[in-house]
Amino acid sequence: MDESSLPSSVDVDKGFAIAFVVLLFLFLIVMIFRCAKLVKNPYEASSTATETSLS
Repeated sequence: MDESSLPSSVDVDKGFAIAFVVLLFLFLIVMIFRCAKLVKNPYEASSTATETSLS
């Protein structure tokens, strides 16, 4: 029985690998922006954490 539902060019493992790499790059971009925000203004980013511990 021939699998006519999937074309021969579809590779499931390759699709998972590409999706994983794309999600990894998106996570990396989000982390870069968060770290840049923290470096730009560290007191504003950590002000809520220090206020709750001091009171």
